[in-house]
Amino acid sequence: MYQTVWALCLGLGAAAAPVQAAAPSAASANHQPPRLATVDWGLAQNLVAIGVTPLAVGQTSGYATWVGQPKLPAATRDLGLRSQPNLELLAQLDPDRILITQMYASLKPKLARIAPVATVDVYFTPGPVWDNTVAAVKKLGRIAHRPAAARDLIERTESEIRTAAARLPEDPKPLLVVQWSDAQHVYVFGKNSLIGATMQRMGLENAWQGETSRWGSAQVPVSRLASVDAGRIVVMGPVPVGLRDQIADSRLWNSLTLVRNAPVVYIPGVWSFGGLPSASRFARLITRALRNAPARGPGWPESTATSS
Repeated sequence: MYQTVWALCLGLGAAAAPVQAAAPSAASANHQPPRLATVDWGLAQNLVAIGVTPLAVGQTSGYATWVGQPKLPAATRDLGLRSQPNLELLAQLDPDRILITQMYASLKPKLARIAPVATVDVYFTPGPVWDNTVAAVKKLGRIAHRPAAARDLIERTESEIRTAAARLPEDPKPLLVVQWSDAQHVYVFGKNSLIGATMQRMGLENAWQGETSRWGSAQVPVSRLASVDAGRIVVMGPVPVGLRDQIADSRLWNSLTLVRNAPVVYIPGVWSFGGLPSASRFARLITRALRNAPARGPGWPESTATSS
């Protein structure tokens, strides 16, 4: 599952067979709030945060694991794979509009046979990731007929980040934020990631100055972390299935100076390709973790998988 999630950020396979377009819905004809479906978790996350119940979302069980908050409403239907959504179900649900990011552009011709498709993007749009994330929320607010709720989400997120930053320990050291890929590799988050942008707004120094992908992250071998000038490592969940024991017993990991000399900070998962709720979630989690940094070595507390 973990590798699949990251692979989706590099490319998409072929979509399912096309179906015929549905007739215009009664909601559209009566100018009611539009019924919106999306294959993208970040868009779904933002929709829920502005008070919109998505009609359908791709891989809802994966959303629960990787995104977590806010939870999808019970009425939201599962479209199946994000890269290969169930087009027959989607046509039956009769959405007024289908939302995608540019990453799913290959699906647009097939989705457009069901309903109008709107692209709301962050990472394929020039400019700072924070500005693009805010702009995406505003666009979703217009599409969903909830511009005021979108503005409220932006203001609330900024306030929550400021509040979290004000509670940080004094003079926190540069942080290296990583997420495990496999027993030998981690993903690191740079300044052009949502994680890095949130850190910057909190006044936290990001220790990773190396290259990153379009999404602001890079997969690197664990051995490369030895050369990073950081004060502390932050490990972000969730942990890939079956890796917990391997990591705990890893000589390479345990030999890192940062692991030996400073307690590793662990936080639950944050959807790093997400929207503003991911930013505020990271701010809360990192502040709590740094304030309560355990006096322990490289052990792996269970809370990384479940805490919010």
